[in-house]
Amino acid sequence: MTPYTRKQPFLAGATFVVVLAMTLHQSFSTEAPPTAPASVTSTPQVPSASPSKPERGNYNVTNNNGTACLMASMGLQLNVTYVSSSQSKPVQEIVNLHPNMTKNMGSCDGDSATLILKEENTTLTFIFSLNSTSRKYHLNGLALSAFWPDMSEPFSASNTTLNYLRGTLGHSYMCREEQTLNVEQDFSLNTFQLQVQPFGINGDQFGAAEECELDEDDMLIPIIVGAALAGLVLVVLAAYLIGRKRSHAGYQTI
Repeated sequence: MTPYTRKQPFLAGATFVVVLAMTLHQSFSTEAPPTAPASVTSTPQVPSASPSKPERGNYNVTNNNGTACLMASMGLQLNVTYVSSSQSKPVQEIVNLHPNMTKNMGSCDGDSATLILKEENTTLTFIFSLNSTSRKYHLNGLALSAFWPDMSEPFSASNTTLNYLRGTLGHSYMCREEQTLNVEQDFSLNTFQLQVQPFGINGDQFGAAEECELDEDDMLIPIIVGAALAGLVLVVLAAYLIGRKRSHAGYQTI
């Protein structure tokens, strides 16, 4: 009697995992961008070539006694739309801040902390606020003033009603992935490899990090894919054992 041999569903299972991994990656990595105000001009904007990722800089603010009251480590990229004096129309320019050319200063109060970064004709200001009741802090203000060579007039933008970089007192906020902080219609800030702590610093080290959703999603993808692969291994193993048992049964004399 011809032995019965069952084909293993390995190829179909492997194809399923590949499709699952691609689908999960696409779903987690695609996020709707924050809503930005509609442009008030109908003149087409001409974006400049995007520079490479900015270098990560360390920016600390100290109290009068010399201890750190605000710590920040991040790469920063300015996305600005202004009227070009040479082209006589709005242009979009993306500019990196260079840590070795940037001076930092600031101040700290009980429920407010400010970080000011200056590079040539550019000044970028961060304002953090602390809710002492909930023990939560966030970035509520960003301001930029700049006068670059091709600007027809000095540029200024600010917003003090923001709700970014939310963390808990005594902890740092971390976001390794690139994120965009929309400030005004003509100004947004891109951050890279960011870690910041504006309150509750103990010594000269960041507190335990609270990671952003972008980082959590990147960690979740390999966990889900790994679980799917483990499930596939169990299915293939079970199918192999069942097929082997039936194959052996085919040799029995009837």
